Amino acid sequence: MQLIFRFGFFKLQNIPLALANWQYGLLIAATILIAAGGYVINDIFDQNTDNENKPNKVIVGRSISETQAYNIYFALTVTGVCIGFYLSNVIQKPGFASIFILIAATLYLYATSLKQMMIIGNIVVALLLSFSVIIIGIFDLFPATGLDNQQQMKIFFSILLDYAIFAFMINFIREIVKDLEDFDGDYAEGMNTLPIVAGKKNTTIIVFILSLIPLFSLLYYINKYLLDLLLVSVYLLLFVCSPLVFFSIKIWTAKSKKEFHTLSSLLKWILFFGIISVVVISLNMKYNA
Repeated sequence: MQLIFRFGFFKLQNIPLALANWQYGLLIAATILIAAGGYVINDIFDQNTDNENKPNKVIVGRSISETQAYNIYFALTVTGVCIGFYLSNVIQKPGFASIFILIAATLYLYATSLKQMMIIGNIVVALLLSFSVIIIGIFDLFPATGLDNQQQMKIFFSILLDYAIFAFMINFIREIVKDLEDFDGDYAEGMNTLPIVAGKKNTTIIVFILSLIPLFSLLYYINKYLLDLLLVSVYLLLFVCSPLVFFSIKIWTAKSKKEFHTLSSLLKWILFFGIISVVVISLNMKYNA
């Protein structure tokens, strides 16, 4: 996603960017390392539920010990935060290093406590994903913004924010679908997820309603901003809106763990094709010009 925005959008628009290519690579590395650390700490605290929900994919406690997992978590997170500290000094905003510390701390809190809070954990994960889009603007666009290009940069910031909101909506829905998929293990461990509190059927109805929000938002967005870009409109209708419609239909009747897993994977593809659309927009604009 971060590579696509850099080389499939910003570079094609010939706008000034704050980071050199290799420094932007470090920004991606920091994001990946901190996210990977979040996965490790989550697996450490999820050993019991994972043994129930996905016994064939359990690593901590089987392939590696809990102590080794903690060491890996520490190494990944500290390396990611250190890279973030370096990049913050590169753009002469040392205070921005706190962003990476805050993200790492939030991932730890999610694994240890927030994920057990109904809806709160889902929102936190979705926000962190959407922030991986916004952080591009913070480190690559904001430092290169001056009085001469303020309006231009404001437009690109606005586009980033639109994609971040889309990523949040899709991932928030996916987190609830994953809770539906993991119902048995979460119930056995006394978790407080939405499907456990509201029941599976009621939760699928809630997810159905939630899925209509990105669908109609996207249709409104296409109608208001993208109708002049025919290729983009067709692309979004075929590869994002249509799968969303399919998801909405299927979630209404979904009951089994396998069905929820398939729908969760579908949402990942919707997110992927949604992000790819920024390249289609860029190329379509260039072609029309």
